[in-house]
Amino acid sequence: MNYEETLNYIHSLGNFSKPATLERIKSVLQKLGNPQNNFKAIHIAGTNGKGSVSAMLSKTFSLAGYKTGLFISPFIIDFCERIQINGEFISHNDIAKYAEIVKSTNTELTEFEFITAVAFLYFSQQNCDIAIIETGLGGRLDATNTLENVIANVITKIGLDHTAILGDTIQKITAEKCGIIKNCPVITLHTQPEDAFKVLNAYKPIIPNVNQLKVLQSDINGNTFTYKAKEYKTSLVGEYQIENALAVIETLENCGMEIPYDIVYKALNQTYFPARMEVICKKPLVVLDGAHNPDGANALGNTLKKYNGKVTAIIGMMKDKDCKEVLKRTLPYCKKAIAVEATNLPRSIKKEDLKIMADEYCQTLTAENYDQAITLASGEGVIFVFGSLYLASSIREKLKNFFT
Repeated sequence: MNYEETLNYIHSLGNFSKPATLERIKSVLQKLGNPQNNFKAIHIAGTNGKGSVSAMLSKTFSLAGYKTGLFISPFIIDFCERIQINGEFISHNDIAKYAEIVKSTNTELTEFEFITAVAFLYFSQQNCDIAIIETGLGGRLDATNTLENVIANVITKIGLDHTAILGDTIQKITAEKCGIIKNCPVITLHTQPEDAFKVLNAYKPIIPNVNQLKVLQSDINGNTFTYKAKEYKTSLVGEYQIENALAVIETLENCGMEIPYDIVYKALNQTYFPARMEVICKKPLVVLDGAHNPDGANALGNTLKKYNGKVTAIIGMMKDKDCKEVLKRTLPYCKKAIAVEATNLPRSIKKEDLKIMADEYCQTLTAENYDQAITLASGEGVIFVFGSLYLASSIREKLKNFFT
């Protein structure tokens, strides 16, 4: 298969086409020689913040001289973004090559199981020292939960998302996420909901000591803070990135691999991660964010507040998300919204239906396509684009071409 044929094959597998179980992926990995055991791993689960924490950890180990794998989902720029080594996406040729090997096991897999097997095989054959592995959905029955050589588990912010699959309470969702925990240090956030801690506390997690945190600056340029008497800067924007950074610092201090302070400082200050409060343009200010669930919307809302009702929002969401709650936590801080449908995605909520919900909070227009939405928003001052990572992925290049 060439690259295009490979992608078509992978996407044809579907993510919910088979019951959730670890048996299929275990069988395939065994046929491949259990490549997941050939590198150290930091395994990360949570509702929000997995990608940011993964990116910061990957950058740190790469700068420290380790050959570092990174497995994330979904992608924003290119499908190959999901599998990286030292910040370099897997090549089109390599993804086709390793997909052929996985396919040759003649085992029916879901899309996520298949790409997980490809990633593990790639990291093994490329002799990675360590891999930062983000779960896809949940944790307990996630295909990545076949990892055994885990040196730290990180549980990022827990919120209500994928409730039909993971459970309809914070405690149920936390229990599913904690299904990844192995016999190693567990690091979590100090901002977890109380109900999450009712489950997490059984694992004796390491929690950042906020009494040793002092925030010096937080704005559209990033964050500056001191923690345990050392100063750090995050290039990732949004005050919530401070709590993610604290989880990263604690993970590095407790995973058994000594990383010098100057490397950690440099890594946090250089980490790049698209569509997470990503500043597309500063004049005018245009920000792209993947916020798509209530907790993510709450974090975004805290940033929107700072612009005193001067924000024009471009919004697009999926039908299976808690759209009303996301809009409730963001649009009251906006002067206007423009509803659009995510291109070529049947799951996208119709723009007319989104407008009806959004009109409750601010004046809302609809746009036939991304180009029209961007044109309607331009000249209106501050622009934030949010509601779905799928929207972020497909509109990102158009925003960059228009404003930069």
